[in-house]
Amino acid sequence: MNFDVAIIGGGPAASTCGGLLRKYQPDIKVGIFERETFPRDHVGESQLPIISEVLDELGVWDKIEAADFPVKIGATYRWGNSNDLWDFNFLLNAEFKEEKRPAKYAGQRFDTAFQVDRSIYDKILLDHSRELGCDVFENCAVREIKKAGDRVSGLVLENGETVQARYYIDASGHSGLLRRAMGIGIEEPSNLRNIAIWDYWQNAEWAVNIGIGGTRIQVMSIGYGWLWFIPLSPTRTSIGLVCPADYYKNCGLKPEELLLKAIADEPRIGALTAKGTREGKLSTTKDWSFVAERMAGENWLLIGEAAGFADPILSAGLSLAHISAREAAFSIMEADRGANKAWLFGQYEKRNRRKVLQHIMFADYWYTANAHFTELRAYVSEIAKGVGLDLDAESAFRWLSTGGFVEADMVVGGIALFSLDGMHLIAKRLSEKPPESMTDGHSLFILNLKGAELTDIGYYKAGRVMRLPAYRRDEKILPLEGMFGRLVEGLQYSPSLDRAVALIQESLATDGLEYDAGFHSQMVQCLEAMARDGWVKCKKYEGATPIRVDFNTDNGFIQTNTEAVS
Repeated sequence: MNFDVAIIGGGPAASTCGGLLRKYQPDIKVGIFERETFPRDHVGESQLPIISEVLDELGVWDKIEAADFPVKIGATYRWGNSNDLWDFNFLLNAEFKEEKRPAKYAGQRFDTAFQVDRSIYDKILLDHSRELGCDVFENCAVREIKKAGDRVSGLVLENGETVQARYYIDASGHSGLLRRAMGIGIEEPSNLRNIAIWDYWQNAEWAVNIGIGGTRIQVMSIGYGWLWFIPLSPTRTSIGLVCPADYYKNCGLKPEELLLKAIADEPRIGALTAKGTREGKLSTTKDWSFVAERMAGENWLLIGEAAGFADPILSAGLSLAHISAREAAFSIMEADRGANKAWLFGQYEKRNRRKVLQHIMFADYWYTANAHFTELRAYVSEIAKGVGLDLDAESAFRWLSTGGFVEADMVVGGIALFSLDGMHLIAKRLSEKPPESMTDGHSLFILNLKGAELTDIGYYKAGRVMRLPAYRRDEKILPLEGMFGRLVEGLQYSPSLDRAVALIQESLATDGLEYDAGFHSQMVQCLEAMARDGWVKCKKYEGATPIRVDFNTDNGFIQTNTEAVS
């Protein structure tokens, strides 16, 4: 069998990559080889809003929406330095308006996500890739990967058939079939060594009903780990426990016993499951964060969990899968147009390694800042020691900034798909001493480009990979597009923020845009990210108006939970 692109695995990353290849380049021949027959259950059900944008681009949004998955408005946590519940909302004050379903990808749905039953979700995606023209082979395992140096020369299937292609994609998840065959090692930068134990419940109650079909997942910290509670349909719920592997080995309980004990130990989850029944599909896995040492070669790319995995506390697994798949597809198509393949694959690898590492770092911070792990305090302290934290938010922010707060494809500064504003508010919930703004009270911002080199970075849009100018220094980037670019231009004109903003206003007006509250918020967060990454030096000057920033006040997106279990 001969293809342009052969994809190992049939999960969301594979379907997204194959589907987008066929959407934007209909004459490309794509083969997807999945060892199982769908549908099948799979863990990793909670999504972030960025996925909805990819689903819409893929043309599968309407099918996913029609499946009637719960709309994720955010999450409720018991996590941090108090017993108070707090909410992380995707919409201001969780104001999800009454709206008939199925709905279109428009309005408030731009800012929401899904909580998906993977047995249904993955099949919808795989079938959609087939409808787009991918050749999909289920119950068709890859048994051997032939190679010649850094090139993959073919695949041997379980039935003895061989597959040849111009490009090969490893979307085989934790198995990492191609990654292992090519001798690519993994890095495990985190000291976390967790396991997950989960099952499914029928007729558990939702913690909250918001609008039509809207709810929040529940993430409840207990002394020896944390529980997830993720409604997947009006009747089905995924419930699981994450705890350190060492704790499980030493507790003397079987996986089922430990999961049921955790539910009994957490009053909120216990109340929600009181009238429900278990399906009895108990599963376990290890949740050890890792990143591949390489994600791209001469004619191959790693996507999804084959490329890296971050602890599930941030609900980022599917986001990383869909995003990496999209960027891999775009990279192949741009190479076919004659662009420099080495540059394209290098950009893909740098971006996606950075994304995975950021999520791993941020997950470590979540664990080290959790005062509820009373039985594991020494263990959590060891995690903190291993990554150089002092268990306070400011030191954590300094440590997180080694990965860079400026993101090339974010409207505002941030990390791990969280805006800088949101990160400050999260830090308030996790630490008794949250970090303070670096820009608050300052009026002069002097650009610091010493040691930076002008380079190009990739920008992924509508099936293309475009080169955008940026500064790079110590693996940190400063794009010269969007609000970051406007700030650089304004501060080169004058370090006075008053004058710089005036120039930004003129620039926006030239483009037919008005400098409104939204643009001001973008500017504030971009400036804070630039300060954190060392691109500007902040100074106070009486002759100019100081900027006022308060990241530590509840803003309706992160706030104290006042709802009782219904």
